[in-house]
Amino acid sequence: MVQICALASGSNGNCYYVGNEHDAVLVDVGVSRRQVLDRMKKVGLSEQKIRAIFITHEHSDHSRGVKLLSQKLKVPVFMSPGTFNRCYDANRPDVYTPFSPGQEVGVASLRIHTFLKYHDAAEPCSFVVQSAQVCVGVMTDIGEPCDNVKQHVAMCDAIFLESNYDERMLWDGNYPLFLKNRVSSRHGHLSNAQALELVDTHAGPRLKMVYLSHLSEENNHPTLAMKCFEPLQERYRIELTNRYAPSSVAVLNA
Repeated sequence: MVQICALASGSNGNCYYVGNEHDAVLVDVGVSRRQVLDRMKKVGLSEQKIRAIFITHEHSDHSRGVKLLSQKLKVPVFMSPGTFNRCYDANRPDVYTPFSPGQEVGVASLRIHTFLKYHDAAEPCSFVVQSAQVCVGVMTDIGEPCDNVKQHVAMCDAIFLESNYDERMLWDGNYPLFLKNRVSSRHGHLSNAQALELVDTHAGPRLKMVYLSHLSEENNHPTLAMKCFEPLQERYRIELTNRYAPSSVAVLNA
């Protein structure tokens, strides 16, 4: 049995929980220590199960709370060296455990598959957390679905997948041109349509759930993201994440 939950997901902060009966990890801590612990308590997840924290990249919406939360929980923080070196001093944990992108990391009963991706960060990575035969991907902040992303999507039983922007909202919106170009570039974010194509083309036979994640507040809307994924709603359970509250806790069985 594996439980998963998006504790926070959006440009103002991200944090994802994946765990089994005994052990769990958090991926990213882009909100405060208090928010993480309060939201876990709200949905009935125990902080006592947390064995480690993994950080995808140095941007504050993924790392701002990791220093204080790791101190409180007394758990190791795993980062690529590039991510650690580029973190703001206020966010950087006192001690971290480095990994090389592509390395498989064991944490108690869990295996974490790490891999590089495209994003405008120093050494950005995404993760697939494996418990026995169940694999859960956390894949946000992806500018372009590279081969690493496609191969790991194919492993997953469930995935927190970036569905950041609606193309029309982005290009008709108020962002300056340089920022529109950055968001839509291969080092920016996935649009709703790109996320749909990635799942439709590269999901494996085990995939059951897709959590639409990291939606832009300015350039997307939950109804647009869900409408885009309508063609897949008979094949998969499609859920939305929220920047201000935890998602429902889903349970996956091997």
